[in-house]
Amino acid sequence: MSHTRYAVMLCKAKFIGELLPPVAPFDQKSGRETWTAAFAPDGSYFAWSQGHRIVRLVPWKKCLASFSVKKEDRSSGAGPRRLSRQNSEGSLLPGEPREHTIDCGDIVWGLAFGSSVPEKQSRCVNIEWHRFKFGQDQLLLATGLNNGRIKIWDVYTGKLLLNLMDHTDIVRDLTFAPDGSLVLVSASRDKTLRVWDLKDDGNMVKVLRGHQNWVYCSAFSPDSSVLCSVGAGKAVFLWDMDKYTLIRKLEGHHNDVVSCEFSPDGALLATASYDTRVIVWDPHTATVLLELGHLFPPPSPIFAGGANDRWVRSVAFCHDGWHIASVTDDRLVRFWSIGEKSPQAIAPLTNGLCCAFSTDGSVLAAGSRDGSVHFWASPRRIASLQHLCRLTLRRVMPTPQVYTLPIPFSMQDYLAYKTL
Repeated sequence: MSHTRYAVMLCKAKFIGELLPPVAPFDQKSGRETWTAAFAPDGSYFAWSQGHRIVRLVPWKKCLASFSVKKEDRSSGAGPRRLSRQNSEGSLLPGEPREHTIDCGDIVWGLAFGSSVPEKQSRCVNIEWHRFKFGQDQLLLATGLNNGRIKIWDVYTGKLLLNLMDHTDIVRDLTFAPDGSLVLVSASRDKTLRVWDLKDDGNMVKVLRGHQNWVYCSAFSPDSSVLCSVGAGKAVFLWDMDKYTLIRKLEGHHNDVVSCEFSPDGALLATASYDTRVIVWDPHTATVLLELGHLFPPPSPIFAGGANDRWVRSVAFCHDGWHIASVTDDRLVRFWSIGEKSPQAIAPLTNGLCCAFSTDGSVLAAGSRDGSVHFWASPRRIASLQHLCRLTLRRVMPTPQVYTLPIPFSMQDYLAYKTL
């Protein structure tokens, strides 16, 4: 299906603004990529790797306010303005979030925010001997580097806290457990995942082995009990994070799987692949619930398994539990709803690499190969009472348990996302 036909059928997502990297006179084309972007769990900060070892940390409210000013400038005929790269310390009130530019010392491939809220005790016994004591107001940023190292930064001060060294190749992705335990999982091209306990001074707890090729991405379930990891060779693995054992492999993709994320209730898992598809799974039963195709008609497995111009680079689940976003090599960002097999809205993006929804789900950020980040307003939908009840129930109830409830089969299927 052509871009023109999409434009006729679909609405265009509302563009909000962009963050641009500094322009160097002798800028190299390689090393500029925004491989990853993330929002802090409390919505206070936005971070992205703008290339050449640099990570920018921007207070999110300030960022949004800057976009509003730019919009007013455009409507008044003034020239375009960029978000200032300088810390305007003089205009900040005490306690107000500060902007930071961090030089990580090497190309940054993965980054993630970690918060100790809600506070959860470390699994380590000798807690009193720790070098760092992370309090409830702690906000950390982990960066995964080209040389296999992981650096942990204090978001509020921009200072380096820990330097974790054990991977032997690029750290492609990082994810914190959402339960406040400050357990960090790193995914690497050395074919392993490593589990770190930052409340134990960054001690490495476990190495998860099983991938036969590069590991591209990992994601925790909302209750932190399950980890999904995806990689080259069609790999989608689910891990028990209490026992650090493999639960199962999900089979259905025809090419490398490069991105994954759980829905906010943990009942769904979205995976993105170079096979031109996003698959939405039931992680409890290993069944495919929905396929979001980016090429029509759907390609044969042989074509999907090779080089094509519809590689899906990234997928993100909105916090409303209803919308999904994807970034693809055909220069489009797509907004989907779990109730439809075709996109709800689209936006142009050349050389897109990653995407992430804001904490409240109102904005999507997408990074590209030139080190810039673009922002769009998420599609709006008033959630039905049925959907809100399903979200609440599925946070605590796995699919097999749903089918033991003494309710009509149609209601069971709705709660299991078989009917949407």
